[in-house]
Formats: sequence, structure tokens, C-alpha cells
Amino acid sequence: MNKHLTKNAVEELEPPASGYYIAFDDKLTGFGVRVTAAGVKSFVYDYRVGGKKRRYTIGKFGPQWSVALARDEVEIKLGPNIGNGGDPAGEKKARLAEPKMADLATDYIEQHAKAKKSDKSVYEDRRMLKNIILPKLGKVRVSDVSRRNVKMLHNSLKKTPYQANRVLALLSNMFTFAMDDNMRPDNPAKGIERFTEDKREAWFSVDQLHAISDALDSYDEQDAADALRLLIVTGARPGEVIGATWPMFDLKRGVWTKPSHHTKERKIEHVRLNQNAMTILRRMAENKGAGIYLFPGRDVGTARTTLRNAWKQVCRSAGFATEYSVKGKRGKPLRRWKPNVRVYDLRHTFASILISRNWSLQLVGKLLGHTQAATTERYAHVADSALRDVTNDFDNVMVLPARSA
Repeated sequence: MNKHLTKNAVEELEPPASGYYIAFDDKLTGFGVRVTAAGVKSFVYDYRVGGKKRRYTIGKFGPQWSVALARDEVEIKLGPNIGNGGDPAGEKKARLAEPKMADLATDYIEQHAKAKKSDKSVYEDRRMLKNIILPKLGKVRVSDVSRRNVKMLHNSLKKTPYQANRVLALLSNMFTFAMDDNMRPDNPAKGIERFTEDKREAWFSVDQLHAISDALDSYDEQDAADALRLLIVTGARPGEVIGATWPMFDLKRGVWTKPSHHTKERKIEHVRLNQNAMTILRRMAENKGAGIYLFPGRDVGTARTTLRNAWKQVCRSAGFATEYSVKGKRGKPLRRWKPNVRVYDLRHTFASILISRNWSLQLVGKLLGHTQAATTERYAHVADSALRDVTNDFDNVMVLPARSA
């Protein structure tokens, strides 16, 4: 069925009773309109590559594709491309098969993160992907993500600079993985300037630690309370504690052996345990179940993944949380609490107390799993009482007379 295709000619084409037919143009070979039983009319172009017939769908007849535009697409773009050895239909098919960011996210987690990151890091990566990255970029092809896309997402999180920078770092790691897997030739997240992160210098006084201890004693979920107690007395990272297994502990020698995949520095650490930690662990050992995790998760064979709710409740009880309200489903205000301090501040406190008691940065750093003294130094200035003692020591050298009025 050949006829000269014009706007009126295409509009006059009637749909078939079933299936479809193609009305080809009588002048431009291969150019036609496909008409379906539902009345949908789409421009197509038939051609041959290597003796094999191909059909390329240009687009639906309507506001986006007029007869003139479709004809130009064949004469100016598709025809020359085929003449130079191209295969538009094959290229389009390959294009549609290209992985999207949601596919990259799955591959990155399964093939990279699970093998090379701690359980805590994998959990955080999944959280950022689910809540931040995939809602914005999940349906975008990996090869289509531009530097502008990444910068816009990063800038949209400027009110939470730490979170924004972690998202940017995750995207950069994902695109590096994509490059290694030949999904794209470059990394659009590379070189984007990070937001300035104000280092939080928070720590607890001895009285505040006692308040936290009292709150832990009265907390309903003592399993989580023990995890927080271990954070206080070991200075360990939260992920190291909640992901710990019983075989890591030698309770006779008082040593905690942290495997490389559990530590931030990716190296095995042998940490001496103090008496407080030993007391907690021995009590827990007497009541442990059949699993290997110190703090089992909800599913059999898994570990707890977070202490967020427990920390919020403990801070509320200890007086370290701010109350606010949110609207309920019926408009009634609901009370909520936000901690004013972070669970990570327990690690800062552990380090600052030991340093303020004149233990060396090297020894304290070894307990914390640091490989460089410079990393430990950031904790050295957070003990006000120690600094006050140092400056007051000058009085032992020289006392200036009071100035007369």
C-alpha cells in the first residue's frame, strides 16, 4: 500500500479491524506510517543492513512528529547514518537495553559493597540509595547522568552538608564501578566540590556519663543497652559493636580481635579490653543464645543494624534530647524527641578522658584503631578540665600581683 504521505493523507488512514498495516510513501523508499487497530499512527522507516531487513520506529504522528519532521528525520539523519554503515534500529535497541541507575545500584551493592565494605557501610549505602539517590535518578540511564545532575542533587542537600557529601562520595564510587564495568567512560561526580563540614566537638562529662548509665539501667531493651554500654567503655565504633560475634572475643585473655572487614582501616585489630567491658561481656555470655552475634537482629542469623531508636530513648531519659511535635493523621500534634548529642560522641569521650589523664596519643590511638597519631589528635583538645589544669599550671611558675584600683 503506497501513497504520497501528507498530513491529510495520514489523517484519512482508517484503522484495521485487527493488528496493523503500514502505508508506505510513494517517493521516499522505506518511509511509512504504521496504523494499528487502536488507531495509533506511528512513522517507521524500513531499510537493510548486511542484507537483513530492519525497521526503525521514528515516533507517533501528532504534535511531536509531523509528516515533514518525520520525512526530514529519514532524509537528513537516518539515511546518511545507514549509508555510513550505521544501524539505527540496532542502536536504538542497544540504547533501550542500557542499564539505569537502579540497575547500577543493585550491581554496586551486590558485587562491590557487600564484598568490600562493612555491614554498617552497606546499610548506610542502601539507605542513601533508597531515600535520596534512586527517587531522583533511579530511572535515568547510567550513560545519561551528567555532572549537572550530580551537582543539582548534591546542592539540594546543602542544609545537611555531611549527608550531602556522603551521597556525593557514594555516587562517585558507583560511577567508578560503572567505568570498570564499561557502563560509561567517565565519572560525573569526580571533582565536584564538597560542602564544608563543621567538626562536632561534643563529649560528655563524668556526671553526664553517669546520667546516661542511669538511663541505660532503666531502658526496657537491655540488649541495646548493653551495646551502648560497650560503646562507652571501649570507644569502639557503633558498627563494630553491633556487628560483633562471640568468636572475636577471648574472654580469658581479655582481647577483642576485630577482623579487617569490620574495621574502618581495613586491617585486623587486637584490642585489649578493660574490666568494665569484661564484666559486661561475661554477663552477656552467661545468657547468650545459640547465635554467634552479640546483638542478634530480628531475622535468624543476622545482626542488629542500628542503635538509632535506643539512643534516642536513652538521650530523652538522660535529658539530652529536645522535644518537638509533628502532625498526626487526624491533625493532632504528636510528641517527638531529637537527641542533642550523637552516639559517636561516646567514642570522642572515651578518647578525651584517656588523653586528659596523660596517656599518649599513640596508645589511645591503638585502642581506637587509628593508624596515624594525627587522627587521634582531634580528640586531644576536647577535655576542658584537662586544658584548664594545663593553663592553671602557669600559676606555679609566676604569679602577677593584682593591679591596684
